[in-house]
Amino acid sequence: MIQHDLISRVRELCRADQGVRAALMYGSFAAGSGDEHSDIEFWLFFEPAARAALDPAAWCARVGPVNLVLRNEFGTHVAFFPGPVRGEFHFATTGDIGSVGDWPARGAAVDAMVVVDRDGRLAPVLAAVPEEPDIPGSPEETADLCGRFANWLVLALHVTARGELLRAQDALWHAARHLLWMARLAEHSTAHWLTPSRAAEDELPARTVAAVAESSPAALWRDGRDRWLTLLARTGGGAPTALFAELDRLTGEG
Repeated sequence: MIQHDLISRVRELCRADQGVRAALMYGSFAAGSGDEHSDIEFWLFFEPAARAALDPAAWCARVGPVNLVLRNEFGTHVAFFPGPVRGEFHFATTGDIGSVGDWPARGAAVDAMVVVDRDGRLAPVLAAVPEEPDIPGSPEETADLCGRFANWLVLALHVTARGELLRAQDALWHAARHLLWMARLAEHSTAHWLTPSRAAEDELPARTVAAVAESSPAALWRDGRDRWLTLLARTGGGAPTALFAELDRLTGEG
């Protein structure tokens, strides 16, 4: 796979560039699950002066031929290598190493993630980050998750009635994402908690996959109501019956 060649080249560049004081790889390839459709993903930590002088597009072009380099809405530089293969590069400074400690999970073993750590600052921070994310388990956390699902669904119903169909689609996707989290909790299938749509076709029941694919208010509520009741039975607490009745009526699922 071209991704393996690109990863090897990034490692080579990082090890040769003394301005790169630390670097890590994350994502599928760090976790050992990358395939021909996977991105390559890196954080590179430079000395402040070296970062200030850096041309991110030129650095990416040293990795391999690039068709486009852009800075996305999150401040990450994305390079499109032939394929196209996406490469995500966070060009940061050594002062940002500590921010890795705020990650909800690292997703792979520390040794698989560290590319270079010249000053020994990166590995201890990574080691303090849990490999897997913290999964909601308390009754309060579960109730909050289900409530957020209802919040987006009710918004979608209201803006649909107003004729704001594109806004409704946006709200419905948020509701669908929360339904996927609810289904993962209900099915004890939380391996891909941070990206709940990932491998959903293989890991979740067909009815949930179909509901999310349709993403109509009725389909989402039909599956979401069942998931909500399942989670309530597990964690305790009563259903918001008045809200359930209103959603049954508004979605035609009553």
